[in-house]
Amino acid sequence: MHFGMNVLMWTDTLDDARLPLLDMVKDYGFDTVELPIFDVDRVSDCAKWGRRCDELGLLRTATSVRGNPDANPASLDAAIRRRGVEENLRTIDCAAAAGAKTIAGPFHSGLGSFSGAGPTADEWKYAVESMREVAEYAGKANVMLGLEYLNRFECYMLNTAADGARFVRDVNHPHCQMMFDTFHSHIEEKNIPNAIRSLKDCLCHVHISENDRSTPGAGNVRWNEVFDTLHEIGYDGFMVIEAFGLSLPKLIPATKIWRKMYDTEEQLARDGLAFMKSEVAKRW
Repeated sequence: MHFGMNVLMWTDTLDDARLPLLDMVKDYGFDTVELPIFDVDRVSDCAKWGRRCDELGLLRTATSVRGNPDANPASLDAAIRRRGVEENLRTIDCAAAAGAKTIAGPFHSGLGSFSGAGPTADEWKYAVESMREVAEYAGKANVMLGLEYLNRFECYMLNTAADGARFVRDVNHPHCQMMFDTFHSHIEEKNIPNAIRSLKDCLCHVHISENDRSTPGAGNVRWNEVFDTLHEIGYDGFMVIEAFGLSLPKLIPATKIWRKMYDTEEQLARDGLAFMKSEVAKRW
C-alpha cells in the first residue's frame, strides 16, 4: 500500500514558493504526494515538482476538476464539451510532466454545474464519448484516470459507486477507472461494503477523508467497513488523505470549509498517516 497526502491541505497552486511542502510531506512519513492540477498551463511547474519528488523519493498522484462551466465534458453544447476535453488533455500533460501515476477527481463533468435534473441520456452519452477520448490520450501518456463520484450537492452526473462502475463500463478503456472517496460515499451510499464491492474491477485510487474533512479516524466515517471491504476485494494501491485548509479560493464553492476542523495541519497529517497505517496493518 502507498500512503499519500494531498497538498490541498496547504495550497491549490504548484509554484516555486510552495515547493518546500514536498520536503514537509516526506518528513511526516508519507511515500506519496497528491498534486492539485487546476491551472492546466503550468506544465513546466509540474515538471519542477516532479523533479523534486524524484530527489525526495516521493511517488505522486494528481487531482483535478472541471470547474469552469464553459468547459464541461458532459455539456449538450459541442463547443463547451470540446473545451472540457481539451482541458482534460492538458491536465494529463501536466500530470505526466510531474510523473504522476494517476489523476483522481471529478473531471467527467462540470463541478457545480447543475441542470435542475439528473443526467439525461444525451448528457451521459456525451460524457462517455468525451472520457473515451481523454482515456485514449491518457493511455499514450501512461497516466491512469481515477474518476470520482461526488455527493449530490456538488455534481449530478455521478453520485454513487454504482453510477461510476456503469460509467467506466460504458467508456470501456483500460486507462479509465474509478476512485473511492470516504467523504462522498458517506453522504450518498446506503451500504458502504456493497459500494466498494461494486468498484472491485475498476478501483485504482482511494481518498481517505473524514465526514467533516477533519483528521481521518476522528469523525463518523464507518472506518471498519471501509478497511475491511478494501481488504476483502484485494485493494493494494494508493490511499491518500484529502483534507482542505481555509485558504483555497479555487475550491471554496465546492468544499464549503468555513471553520478549522483540526488543531494544526501537521497534527492532521501525522495523525491521519498513523491511522491509515494502523488500520492497514490490522488487515493486510
